[in-house]
Amino acid sequence: MLSGIRGRRERREQASRLYETIVAQSRLSVFYAYHGVPDTMLGRYEMVCLHAYLVLTRLKRDGEGRLAQTLHDLIFDDFDIALREAGLGDMGIGHRIKKLARNLHGRISVYERGLSKGDAELAVILRRNMYESADPTDQQVESMMIYLRAARAAIDEGSIATVVTAGPRFVTPAAFVGASSGEAVE
Repeated sequence: MLSGIRGRRERREQASRLYETIVAQSRLSVFYAYHGVPDTMLGRYEMVCLHAYLVLTRLKRDGEGRLAQTLHDLIFDDFDIALREAGLGDMGIGHRIKKLARNLHGRISVYERGLSKGDAELAVILRRNMYESADPTDQQVESMMIYLRAARAAIDEGSIATVVTAGPRFVTPAAFVGASSGEAVE
């Protein structure tokens, strides 16, 4: 019984570290200042979804489903707190959290599909989701696509044990400002 409690506590601590890394990466100002992501609550949510997608899919693919679920739960616990701090009443929180969860699950599906397809499909997906409330330039969308592909590759590198214990290794988004798919970047 104690080992089960210890295991849950350890998973919670690991998920907390993973989530802190996701949030820190998502808050980098370069996404908002140069990649055209709207610097709004919705834009920040989209960035968390993007980075959560990268980590959650790696965890699930490598047999860390329980940790992925703990991370998922932690993300939505934090969203719940953020909505309450934004002044939304208790009556609407549950409904909004369910909608945010559906949105994240949808993002996971479309980002996965977009990364497996060509740039045209991925650009449409990014414009429809991440940039829904913005009007980014083609260059901003293209540099975000390059960033996303590089971030996926970086997280997929190395062992899952390293991802779990040391956290995901995200790439530096500033390296992709103004990049185009024909250029070699870092």
